[in-house]
Amino acid sequence: MKKVIMVTAVCLALGSIIPAMAAGDVSAGKAKAVACAACHGADGNSPSDMFPKLAGQGEAYLLKQLIEFKDGTRENAVMAPMVAALSEQDMADLSAFYASNKTTAGAVAEELFEAGQAIYRGGNKETGVPACMACHGPTGAGMPAAKWPALSGQYAAYTEAQLNAFASGTRSNDSNSMMRDIAGKMTADEIKAVSAYVSGLH
Repeated sequence: MKKVIMVTAVCLALGSIIPAMAAGDVSAGKAKAVACAACHGADGNSPSDMFPKLAGQGEAYLLKQLIEFKDGTRENAVMAPMVAALSEQDMADLSAFYASNKTTAGAVAEELFEAGQAIYRGGNKETGVPACMACHGPTGAGMPAAKWPALSGQYAAYTEAQLNAFASGTRSNDSNSMMRDIAGKMTADEIKAVSAYVSGLH
């Protein structure tokens, strides 16, 4: 918990000293998002769990991901060429557009509900896994000021893939290795259960 509080304070402090990025324009972002619709859907609700829902995600978080896909901090063979030609303004506009939309509700598999809820709301004290809601909120809305993502309604398969990527270290764009540390302590069953649980959060 101390680490969560410390990282929150650092993120908020950095937000006050880092020069402001370009302000995003929702209308401009909507026009630019046409090129993204095949994977992410017209409004950011992707038609397949192979791709994440972007609708309703925090604007600052989305912008951070686009910037890091472009500079290679977050490696992804599909996204890298898609963002290569985007300007800072393009990324800000796209982030503003997706953030302005609402994510579609998901559902949790009944057999995974209790196990997922236990991890999300209480963590695992024996293995040092903190409650997910400490950073992502009781309803999965995330913490925009700290650029921590919303999880509510996200495809279970996508969330599971990201937790596994953090656990293995193949995704490493988390502040202070926080998600790598947490996911690395989780069992495969815990990852699957909590991923299913957040899909149904709202």
